[in-house]
Amino acid sequence: MDTLWGMFKRILVLLAAAAVGIAAYEGSMRLAASFSLFPNRDLDRSSNYVREVLKIVHENYVDGDASKYDALARLSIHGMVESLDPHSEFLESKDNEELEEDLDGEYGGIGVEVEMRKGVFTVVEPIPGSPGDRAGIVLGDQIVSIDGKSVLQGTPMDAVVNRLRGKPRTHVKVELVRPANGRHLNLDLVREVIKVVSVRGAKVIDGNTGYIQIREFSDHTGEQFIDALNGLLKRGVDSLVIDLRNNPGGLLEAAVAVAEPFFNKDELIVYTQGRSSEDRENYLSETEGSPLAIPVAVLINGDTASAAEIVAGALKDAGRAVIVGERSYGKGSVQSIFKLKNGEGLRLTTAHYFTPSGVMIHGKGVSPHVEVVLSTEDDRKIESQLSRPDVTDPTDFSERFGFRPIGDRQLEAALDVLRVSRLIER
Repeated sequence: MDTLWGMFKRILVLLAAAAVGIAAYEGSMRLAASFSLFPNRDLDRSSNYVREVLKIVHENYVDGDASKYDALARLSIHGMVESLDPHSEFLESKDNEELEEDLDGEYGGIGVEVEMRKGVFTVVEPIPGSPGDRAGIVLGDQIVSIDGKSVLQGTPMDAVVNRLRGKPRTHVKVELVRPANGRHLNLDLVREVIKVVSVRGAKVIDGNTGYIQIREFSDHTGEQFIDALNGLLKRGVDSLVIDLRNNPGGLLEAAVAVAEPFFNKDELIVYTQGRSSEDRENYLSETEGSPLAIPVAVLINGDTASAAEIVAGALKDAGRAVIVGERSYGKGSVQSIFKLKNGEGLRLTTAHYFTPSGVMIHGKGVSPHVEVVLSTEDDRKIESQLSRPDVTDPTDFSERFGFRPIGDRQLEAALDVLRVSRLIER
């Protein structure tokens, strides 16, 4: 009996120890999982599958140079990210650098804007104070060569711009010809940091109405807009047109800075919402004092997108402006930039933005109060006219652009709205 009882006790001890061991193992596994001490099994399975396919392609594809692991990896990343939506993308180093320049609103260059005119790359505007301006480059000068290489007819515009741009404090040799007198200029210029002017055309029209065009939203757009607005207010304007047509957007923060003067302090301008309920971020006005209280009309069209839609949507939602034109593009998603190694990056959609009342713009756009639809051809002509306000002679304009200036029906409708608003206020 004692032997049987002793054996039974030993079995009970072993079972208890096993139970404690199992419980401890399960607890440690749960703890390890909560602290990510073990790899994610789904991630492991998926990455192993991708690795298997990469290996098959690398070893068997007919073109060995095209199937090197590095090239295949980049192609895989492009496909993975860019199949998610039209706005997410994998940015290789050159593309990533260009994006940073666009968002910074700065680039290294000589500070001249160029357009193709009758097959010749022609200077349309030297930026005041830039290396090109100081060297004496003027409107109408034609670019013959860059760093000793001829600029041939048919060369893509991007190729010419990229050759003029470069790191600040580097040299670029530019040969130009001045058609007015046939004079050749051979200039050795030192590139500098050039600020992009995204706010243009600030002027007084129709008696006492201010007009401001915003072409994009970059780091400096907010301050440029405030400067232009203050300049117009000093001239005594009593109403305002903000032209956001053909504006592709840009930085969310820049859009908030443009909208701020029309909102009370701490008033909601826009909010973003990510995949979880905790991923909401509110953007509030930081304006001190009373908001600007003059009639405002905002011009939009089908190419008004992203940050430009934030401004239009916020002003419409809060009743601070009348929206005139056509329904906007409907790009209401937020892209976050993730830095990768080797100067590369990832632009990934991480949230959508909403107007103060909770209206989502993505896929819907901002609808105008006053709809004025232009044909595609008229849209193109108006865009050309807005880009070259310096060409005021209709005959000269026709020779350069191939059409005579047309009336801007959307702007006229906005001015009609503001005239009525001013009459009502009186």
